[in-house]
Amino acid sequence: MGMTMTQKILAAHAGLAEVKAGQLIMADLDFVLGNDITSPVAINEFNKAGFTEVFDKEKVTMVMDHFAPNKDIKAAAQCKQCREFCGAQQITHFYDVGKMGIEHALLPEKGLVAPGDCIIGADSHTCTYGALGAFSTGVGSTDMCAGMAKGKAWFKVPSAIKFNITGKLPKYSAAKDVILHIIGKIGVDGALYRSMEFSGEGLKNLTMEDRLCMANMAIEAGAKNGIFAVDEVTLEYVKGRVNREFKVFEADPDAEYDEVYDIDLSQIKPTVAFPHLPENAKTFDEIGDVKIDQSVIGSCTNGRIEDLRAAAEILKGRKIADGVRCIVIPATQAVYRQAMDEGLLAIFIDAGCAVSTPTCGPCLGGYMGILAKGERSIATTNRNFVGRMGHPESEVYLASPYVAAASAVTGKISQPSEIM
Repeated sequence: MGMTMTQKILAAHAGLAEVKAGQLIMADLDFVLGNDITSPVAINEFNKAGFTEVFDKEKVTMVMDHFAPNKDIKAAAQCKQCREFCGAQQITHFYDVGKMGIEHALLPEKGLVAPGDCIIGADSHTCTYGALGAFSTGVGSTDMCAGMAKGKAWFKVPSAIKFNITGKLPKYSAAKDVILHIIGKIGVDGALYRSMEFSGEGLKNLTMEDRLCMANMAIEAGAKNGIFAVDEVTLEYVKGRVNREFKVFEADPDAEYDEVYDIDLSQIKPTVAFPHLPENAKTFDEIGDVKIDQSVIGSCTNGRIEDLRAAAEILKGRKIADGVRCIVIPATQAVYRQAMDEGLLAIFIDAGCAVSTPTCGPCLGGYMGILAKGERSIATTNRNFVGRMGHPESEVYLASPYVAAASAVTGKISQPSEIM
């Protein structure tokens, strides 16, 4: 029996001719990632274990993005610890305030991850890089410590689910709607410790921003990783970004999949995930009158330039509804600058939005948009668990930038066709 994309990458990094689902392997790592929340724990374990240097200063990165710019004294101390460690270790890719971005938008943008890579990150949404045809997964801080020191990690080889993508998205439907539709279909544990592998002729109609959004939320279906077949879109994206050799891995024709799903993009409608799980996906024929207090447009899921363009298309010439706060967070400094150059920031400010420096901020209930008791937010983020954005009795509704922007204008959960 042949191997899936993920299995081929893991076999190559383990120095094996083949691997099978369920097999335990030790694999070489191409990149190890941490942020301002998870890295301090890894650093403490690194020092406790007596390690003195990282395995490769070019292959370890720390990004100050969750509570940075520092929201309080504890956040400042965590960033200081990361800053001092990376300085002492001469880490090449350390990203701090003014140079950083939300980690899962920043690393692909900087060309630090490539097709065929094996990557771990002490953040669950590290699965984002599967959009580039890499095996990439979130781990705990102790695994990050071991990865930093030895450049290796243990894995149980996952089995896989195949998603055959066809068609093209209709106007005002987005990749966020696709992944919410899929999670609604299979559930938050529907891909538990399995690889979600995306291929098919419809991939050509998904941009890299679309793929990054979808791979980002593979973890919300319980997946070990999400991964997209490498095609011309992928190669065009990494051209001029990735300045090292990489290898493209393709699934074997006889690769074994636990399940196969056909996803016709032309049938995808604007979708909203209701509290308190991403699987509570509803289309607008199921949504009634749901008033909101806040709209958040940003995050590692939907803070890239295409996302901001989508929001600006809806908000141009319009005003945010009275009683609604709309917060726009570009994912990286480069996205921020491009949005400024394209006039998008002016559109947001004229509409009555607050525009933030890049940060994860409100997505995890950090800052820049915490919810009070009883408040509701529609957000382009990836999780809507109880208390995710603030008070345990607040509510988060997940949606695309189109829907988040339209809802900010009307003051209730709305689809773009209602105002365009």
